[in-house]
Order: sequence, then structure tokens, then C-alpha cells
Amino acid sequence: MIRLIKRYGSRKLYDTEESRYVHLEELAVWIRQGQELKVVDNTSGEDVTAQTLTQIISEEGRRGRSALPESVLHEIIRFGQHAVSEGVGRLQTGVDRVVRASVDRLAPIRQAREEMDQLRRRLAELESSLQEIESARDLSDTPRRRPTAAKTARKSVKPAGAES
Repeated sequence: MIRLIKRYGSRKLYDTEESRYVHLEELAVWIRQGQELKVVDNTSGEDVTAQTLTQIISEEGRRGRSALPESVLHEIIRFGQHAVSEGVGRLQTGVDRVVRASVDRLAPIRQAREEMDQLRRRLAELESSLQEIESARDLSDTPRRRPTAAKTARKSVKPAGAES
């Protein structure tokens, strides 16, 4: 959500969210914390956000706390909005390069995990096969009953009238 700040003719800044006057330093802190601001002139309703942000940068420069290198400040003055847009584009390109490099480093890790999963599946299949083999062997090792003498005698006795 964008925080609305009203600027009065006396250059006082009024935070409509907290209903109090604020200083440029507070705005800078909020911006560093990720807060989006919109500064409007209370009398005309004109958007003066860019001027206020420029004033914050200027004030920090006077105090020796400027986060922008001189070369960037020169480009902003020379080319205005185009320089800022180009700088953001360069920054985005740099971030994209870092992200791609990180993904490239992760690819071997992902491949290793896939190989480990495949090995686990193969190991499970082997264990299952071994269990089947052991079960079949256990069944074949059970002692078979030998035919009793009576059954053997019956098989050897031929019915009457049967020829050999």
C-alpha cells in the first residue's frame, strides 16, 4: 500500500496514516524498509514525490551518507529519467545474471537427487526380488513326504487280467 504524505507550503510533511508531521529522515527510513510513498502538495494536489525523493538524496549527500556514487549522480543530472530507467535496466540485467548462475549451480544438485531417487527405486526392486527368491527357496527346502509302503504296494499291484 502506498503511504500518502501531504506537503504544506511551509515544506512541512504530514503523514496521513499516522496523522502527524514527519521529517525527510523518517521518509528515507520508511523507503529503505520497502514502503512506497506518494507526496502531494496540499494546496494544488500536485504529485511532488520525485522532488521530495530528490531532496532526501540531496540531504543525505550533504550529511555524507549518500548511497549513490558520483558517477550515477552525474548520469541522473545529464540524462534525467532516461538515466534512471537505464540504470534500473542494468540492475535488472545483473540480477538476472546472478539468478541464472545460481540456477546453473543448482542443476548438478538436482541431477544428483534424481540419480539418488533412481538408485533407491532400483535397490527396492532388488530387495523385493531377493525376498521372492528366498521365499521360493524356502518352499523348495521343505521335506517332501515319501510315499508310504501301502501306496507303493498299490501302485505295483496290477489289476487282474492286465498284461505286462
